[in-house]
Amino acid sequence: MRFPANAYFCSMEANPTFAIHTLGCKLNYSESSAIGQRLVEQGFNKVNFKEKADVYIINTCSVTNEADKECRMVVRNALHASPEAFIAVIGCYAQLKPEEIAKIEGVDIVLGASEKFNIANYLKKINKKQFTEIHSCEIEQPLEFHSSYSSGDRTRSFLKVQDGCDYSCSYCTIPLARGKSRSNTIENVLKDVYEIPSKGVKEIVLTGVNLGDFGIPPQTPKGALNSATQSPFRGLGQRETFFELVQELESVNVPVRFRISSIEPNLLTDEIIKFISTSEKFVPHFHIPLQSGSNTILKAMRRRYLRELYIERVALIKSLMPHCCIGADVITGFPGETEELFLETYNYLNELDVSYLHSFTYSERSNTLAAESKEVVPVDVRRKRTKMLRILSEKKLRNFYTQNLGRERVVLFEGHINDGWQYGHTDNYVRVRIPSNEILKNSIYSVRLNSINEEGSVDGEIVNSLHEVSTNHLQLITDY
Repeated sequence: MRFPANAYFCSMEANPTFAIHTLGCKLNYSESSAIGQRLVEQGFNKVNFKEKADVYIINTCSVTNEADKECRMVVRNALHASPEAFIAVIGCYAQLKPEEIAKIEGVDIVLGASEKFNIANYLKKINKKQFTEIHSCEIEQPLEFHSSYSSGDRTRSFLKVQDGCDYSCSYCTIPLARGKSRSNTIENVLKDVYEIPSKGVKEIVLTGVNLGDFGIPPQTPKGALNSATQSPFRGLGQRETFFELVQELESVNVPVRFRISSIEPNLLTDEIIKFISTSEKFVPHFHIPLQSGSNTILKAMRRRYLRELYIERVALIKSLMPHCCIGADVITGFPGETEELFLETYNYLNELDVSYLHSFTYSERSNTLAAESKEVVPVDVRRKRTKMLRILSEKKLRNFYTQNLGRERVVLFEGHINDGWQYGHTDNYVRVRIPSNEILKNSIYSVRLNSINEEGSVDGEIVNSLHEVSTNHLQLITDY
């Protein structure tokens, strides 16, 4: 399908320039980095998105309506900076609603889930199109796994080890945007892990759409080479597991620490929790989606657990790692969420020993079961509930920080300095600041946590550099 677009030629240098803007999750950031690296290898020069470029690539998210609106705004900003630029839109929104994107003035090409990693093939002739081109696919088609990790931030890298989702939550479009669950091999993940530290990275964050579902091999048409399977997966009926991946990463001889991104409570097993509690590589931090504290709503959401399981997971973590940081995702205003059911969630969270909340206001998404519900919660009520949970989150985070005061924790300091302060995060995800010092950039130090400051982070003082520290979670050294 084609739609009219501006029809003038994009002037370009011998080596055309490109810029990428990423919307959404950490997974998108890792994929944008991989796409950018491939374009550089093809002879393109990367520039900042605010600079004039020959090609602008927008890697989209479509979890909420706001993400869709943000895509439109980014397209306008790109054309304002460079009116003759070639505009490519990729990612989840591009897979879900390619025709809608094609109607945005100035967009030249829309690439769905199976084509975004082949973008270089579409940029051999960078001409403004008379008609917007759409290269999408049925969502059953993107069956390959494309390895990727974020680069550019020397402090940490987001490493994609899993993609897609086989779950069918009633509010979620991600399975429609990314396809079936599939993973890299442990062997190929290890190759990335040994490569990433050469870029100066000190922390690797494992990411995926449904991370705990790691191990399902990707599929390819007969005779096709799979980018993730240079070495074979196990035999028919067998699969690797996320726990096995964690065990393998614990033994790698690289100067990095590992952090697990969002993992479903039903996939965060007791053996994983127990292993992390004694790990010298994995930091004590879990982000576990909850979505609701009401079993009535959890069932309507078609989640694969009830609130009782979540309580068990939190209790086990805290019994083994009292210092562990636990974050939770929560959705407010889901269809059928009465005031009574919301208060059930609020009270549940108030009593639960979690450290912070990521609260999201429910928004209807096309082609989801929840969007068909007649039990609609008014938008202003949804937003009021979100605000209540965000205030609760602030209280919980402050309480967690208070529990850490007076203790020594390991801090990985970031590269940038802000108003004379150097910032970083402890292994258990406390945000710390100390007076700036160039030597701290992208380095790991043991820090005493002294007091909560006016901005809500913690003021600390250096105790010693990491190579002088020899307790659990500190078996890394600073100077590599």
